[in-house]
Amino acid sequence: MSSNSLKIFRKWNRILHRDIGYFIFGVTLIYCISGIALNHKQDWNPNYNITRKEISIKDNVDKSTVTLDWVMALLRQYGEEDHYKKYYFPDDDELKVFIENGSVSINMPSKSGYIEKITKRPFFFEINFLHYNPGKWWIWFSDAFCTGLIIVSISGLFIIAKSKVSLTRRGIWFILAGLIVPILALIFL
Repeated sequence: MSSNSLKIFRKWNRILHRDIGYFIFGVTLIYCISGIALNHKQDWNPNYNITRKEISIKDNVDKSTVTLDWVMALLRQYGEEDHYKKYYFPDDDELKVFIENGSVSINMPSKSGYIEKITKRPFFFEINFLHYNPGKWWIWFSDAFCTGLIIVSISGLFIIAKSKVSLTRRGIWFILAGLIVPILALIFL
């Protein structure tokens, strides 16, 4: 490759690397933050806040004595009467009441239960939604984004640096380390 051709290649490689990098910056942050959140699903729910409030009832009731009026009176005590949807009995001792964005569970023999409310977790719900590829057009955009990442990764290898961390020096060791980690994960996980 002639000196002039090499200069032209380097110029266009830097332009391509820079401009695609700028374009994918926002989505990269979204996927990274969402990915970290989703990696820790066992520790927290990244999409929803779930609150649980312990409650108790005073009445001695069983499946045969629970009516809609009784359920509405129970909900009124906790300010949930306007959120009522329906109720049912998963078994003879338990009452389940569905309310807007949650439910009420009562163990009738113990007279105890809880109100569980679910709300979308701000910011994380939306970015996780994008992470799950919500529609055909987003799949196409995600494919373009991934292609951009590939181009940025490969073009970055050819941005020549006059230092000990360039591709021909220490850089090759970093590349190999970055390849070995996922290979070891596939072998041992």
